[in-house]
Amino acid sequence: MRPKVLIALAAIATLAVPAAANLTTGAKAPMFVGKGAVAGKPITFTLATQLKKGPVVVYFFPAAFTGGCNAEAHAFAEAIPDFQAAGATVVGLTAGNVDQLEKFSSEYCAGKFPVLAATPQIIAGYDVRLKKPDGTDTNITNRTSYVIAPDGKILFVHSEMNAAGHVSSTLAAVRAWRSDHPKGR
Repeated sequence: MRPKVLIALAAIATLAVPAAANLTTGAKAPMFVGKGAVAGKPITFTLATQLKKGPVVVYFFPAAFTGGCNAEAHAFAEAIPDFQAAGATVVGLTAGNVDQLEKFSSEYCAGKFPVLAATPQIIAGYDVRLKKPDGTDTNITNRTSYVIAPDGKILFVHSEMNAAGHVSSTLAAVRAWRSDHPKGR
């Protein structure tokens, strides 16, 4: 990515404010099928299929190959064994730099979880469009993490542009759900 683009994305993320996530705990999560990559290989991800296996952490991030997003993806990659031990799947989605997801999935996600291109329908369904303070669109997603139960209901929402806290809070939510649902449902 060119330095000018990185600077522009950083400026947008600094000045932009995430909209309050309209999906709250207990709401039904919109089902989606998305295209992306894992370990550098193209994939198709179906949320409904993954939910049959257990809870899913769906985390949205502004753009691949930017400081906070790189750190967040690396942190999720490092925690994948903990999410797996709790029976959860992790998937990242972005509207930024979608042409670089194959490379990003190998480098920062360490091939441990898929990253997908967030379509306009997915972005609208999860209310993760990042807007500038004046309300205008930035064309990228904000940083919001959802934990979705196997029944498709939102268990937990963490919406904060600072990448710190997304991994630990979603893992805690998955573990809390798991302690209440030891058999997985």
